[in-house]
Amino acid sequence: MSTSLSPLVGGLPDLDDLPGGASAGSGGGLPAMTGGDRAAPRASRQTRLTRREKAAIIVRLLVNGGAKLPLAEWSDRMQTDLTHAMGKLRMVDRDTLSEVIAEFEAELDSVGLCFPGAMEGALGLLDGHISPLTAARLRREAGVAAKGDPWERISGLDADKLLPVLEEESVEVGAVVLAKLSTTKAAELLGKLPGEKARRITHAMSRTGRVGPETVARIGITLSAQFDAQPVTAFDGGPVERVAAVLNFSPSGTRDDVLKGLEEDDAEFAEQVKKAIFTFLNIADRLAARDVPKITRGIDQAVLVTALAAATSEEAARSRDHILNNMSKRMADSLREEMAELGKVKDKEGEEAMTEVVAEIRRLEADGEIILLSPDDDED
Repeated sequence: MSTSLSPLVGGLPDLDDLPGGASAGSGGGLPAMTGGDRAAPRASRQTRLTRREKAAIIVRLLVNGGAKLPLAEWSDRMQTDLTHAMGKLRMVDRDTLSEVIAEFEAELDSVGLCFPGAMEGALGLLDGHISPLTAARLRREAGVAAKGDPWERISGLDADKLLPVLEEESVEVGAVVLAKLSTTKAAELLGKLPGEKARRITHAMSRTGRVGPETVARIGITLSAQFDAQPVTAFDGGPVERVAAVLNFSPSGTRDDVLKGLEEDDAEFAEQVKKAIFTFLNIADRLAARDVPKITRGIDQAVLVTALAAATSEEAARSRDHILNNMSKRMADSLREEMAELGKVKDKEGEEAMTEVVAEIRRLEADGEIILLSPDDDED
């Protein structure tokens, strides 16, 4: 019995869609025995099973067999109806159980394709397939939030997007948010807050143990809806990040000219761009010593030798030495020998090699394998 039902796990239909009429081949409703009828003759106290009761029987059977059912993904109403139906049932005889199973399997066998049946489900199904702009508009029009656990979505947001929530919301809400985040992200957010606000939120966290799960769920849904209501931007990242990304891979002469012009037009913006830029010259200050072996593994040795040999200026030499001094002595000596044999490197070739080194560092950062130090921080 459990083998034939195993394919049904995760595919239970809406409780109201389950068949509620005559049983398969019975010519009438399926009988059930309720709690007050345990000792009564079966023929005298039979009642017709409702669709919810049939669903309760199937769920009980699957749970007994060790199945992990996605009931939490059902609506609150469906979960409540199922629980009430299961609470009313007491004992079901073998013949009735067999008929419920046969009817349920026949119902599922006849299904060719299922749709979510609501805008929220449709948007979740099409997530990643339709444009973010269209999805955001449809969510606003339908008044639905993103599918799934809102806290899972909130936890995945960047600290910069979460920071306004802690700054604008009450300290109690901020405490709940921090309590739901990973320790690393919570610490990062606290570090970005003014000292007084950070202290008040931290103190409020001591009282989150008394907050009920329904309150936490409502806060998550409300915050998630606020993020959904934000307008969709045409570009990924802010203007500082976009300008810095372009200048990262621009020739050094071009980069210097652009930064000089930005300083004359908008000194504050220019300073933000400088902090966001990462070039070969920034390796000594922003690449942690422990991460040097990681970046050298992903770079062709000939490219690495060319980049290091081209690092002859005072600033570039700092990054060159930072790389060589934080790898094995054997490998560093080998690279120095190859650099000596290579001799002077043409400016264009050297810059291209340095760009490849920077690209590998950026790739590892994007994959989360390394974390670049902030320009204002010192490495421990």
